[in-house]
Amino acid sequence: MARGMPIRAGTVGLVIYLILLMLPIYWMLNMSLRTNADILSTFSLVPTSLTLDNYLKIFTDPSWYSGYINSILYVSMNMVISVAVALPAAYAFSRYRFLGDKHLFFWLLTNRMAPAAVFALPFFQLYSSVGLIDTHIAVALAHCLFNVPLAVWILEGFMSGVPRELDEMAAIDGHGFPKFFFFMFLPLIRTGIGVTAFFCFMFSWVELLMARTLTTTEAKPIAAVMTRTVSATGLDWGLLAAAGILTIVPGALVIYFVRNYIAKGFALGRV
Repeated sequence: MARGMPIRAGTVGLVIYLILLMLPIYWMLNMSLRTNADILSTFSLVPTSLTLDNYLKIFTDPSWYSGYINSILYVSMNMVISVAVALPAAYAFSRYRFLGDKHLFFWLLTNRMAPAAVFALPFFQLYSSVGLIDTHIAVALAHCLFNVPLAVWILEGFMSGVPRELDEMAAIDGHGFPKFFFFMFLPLIRTGIGVTAFFCFMFSWVELLMARTLTTTEAKPIAAVMTRTVSATGLDWGLLAAAGILTIVPGALVIYFVRNYIAKGFALGRV
């Protein structure tokens, strides 16, 4: 009995933790299935009169569902660009030593430490001068300022875990660098690539200030569209909750598909 008590206590603690973790999501789901009048009039843990009107409005109103399309477009573009740029950079930091390499590596990380508000105005002025305001590529390139350093840092750790002798053996066997890099080296760090893509997606998906500053109508993200629920009569809580639930779905799907890579990344100690 004495040995079983810590197990039961740990199980109870884990259950309580999971309940507290899922409570905000459940409450948002609860609100999304109720009308705004019902939410403001009564307090209910379980929806008494279910309605899908909030979700129907999002799926049928172009100004709403276009926000999700815009967000997915520029986040996907940023993820591809960040990983593609970070791969050769991380390989250089991992395999070569050059003047100021450690200082340059630290400088890259300082870009990730800086708040987005510092760069919002320079990006706005730059993109206004070249006609990139309110485009998906504008937001995707702006987010590279934060995601590329993060991607380089993560990938460099995975690449450093691959023995340098592999590079030498490939050269001795007559393999060119492109063939070695794409067909021999990258498959060995596919876990790192998956982890990097996940974090790039996550940081780009939740970033609001830069995305809102650089877009107006055509490329406005869903986070900016959600502010439309504010009116003279107050917030439309049901519609806002439904939009929040749908915002969680893409991130949850990405986590599901790369969960094994994330677990391996944590196990390797770089993430």
